[in-house]
Amino acid sequence: MRTRRDRARWDGRGVARLRGWGGVATMALACLLATALVLVLPRLSDGGDRGNSAAARAGSRTADQLTQAAPARADEECKEPERSLRPSPKDGPVLDAIKKRKVRKLIVGVDQNSYRWGYRDPNKEKGELEGFDIDLAHEIAERLLGDRDAVVFRAIPTNQRIPAIQSGQVDMVVRTMTINCARIEQVDFSTAYFETGQQVLAPRKSTITGYNDTLKGKRVCSAAGSTAEAALKERSFGADIKTTVPNQLDCLVRLQLGQVDAVLTDGALAAGQAAQDPTVTLKGEPFTTEYYGVAMKKGADDLVRRVNDVLEDYRRDGWKKSYDAWLADDLGDSARPPKPKYKN
Repeated sequence: MRTRRDRARWDGRGVARLRGWGGVATMALACLLATALVLVLPRLSDGGDRGNSAAARAGSRTADQLTQAAPARADEECKEPERSLRPSPKDGPVLDAIKKRKVRKLIVGVDQNSYRWGYRDPNKEKGELEGFDIDLAHEIAERLLGDRDAVVFRAIPTNQRIPAIQSGQVDMVVRTMTINCARIEQVDFSTAYFETGQQVLAPRKSTITGYNDTLKGKRVCSAAGSTAEAALKERSFGADIKTTVPNQLDCLVRLQLGQVDAVLTDGALAAGQAAQDPTVTLKGEPFTTEYYGVAMKKGADDLVRRVNDVLEDYRRDGWKKSYDAWLADDLGDSARPPKPKYKN
């Protein structure tokens, strides 16, 4: 996690980063364009476009069900949702089917507007997706298919991540997706590849001090279907929590426009947003411990085991290199990947 010294460092560099991105107005425009360009893949099985609208409606329902179910399950039935299947280098039916496609590529759901995680830099000509999650997706493609570029990225809104996996629109989601008790009932996860926690993002001059009573009467934004939304539904401290958005960066835009007073999200994402806009900052310390995992279809055991095998090596070799390239400036240079936990 970030120390006070680390926080001061990225605060001081925020202006330089903002200029590099063309300012807050550019980021707002990029966010709106990203939302407009979100892609929903047709079903891979039949190549048609049937079921897309139904999937979108199901996504909203599923997101609401998950955010209501998560707090209750976390305490009662599920203790360590981040435990996953033991790794294996062997292919199985799921991966075999992927390899037999006419276009032999992995279909991965990602974000395209989370700075440092999955985003397009408007200052670069090609505008290719880049970031920490994108590096991991490339690594998985190289290990599974022998080609780092054998991957098709599909931009998936927060509340569409699970429906996209369940309907077969994507093979997996690598999108700062927290492993929790409600979600493991819907999809399968790899072992954890990143640790974070929920934090409040607000203007520097705000009287809000964190996830506490200072939120009373304040308008707080969260992404639909996110763990932040679940936390606010469980305890809002008297805040107005009606504002939810499809993608997390939309909350930052609303904060910049004065439509909300604060944002609740993963601290790792919030740090990137603070780096984009030096007028906002993290308030208080993380109040949860959460782990990101690669999400896959329920029952895709061979694919889960293969991804876990990739992560075993990636933690030793590629993880720190990617972290230093994308996240160290915002989160400090002492972070390490979480140790994997496996099911008995």
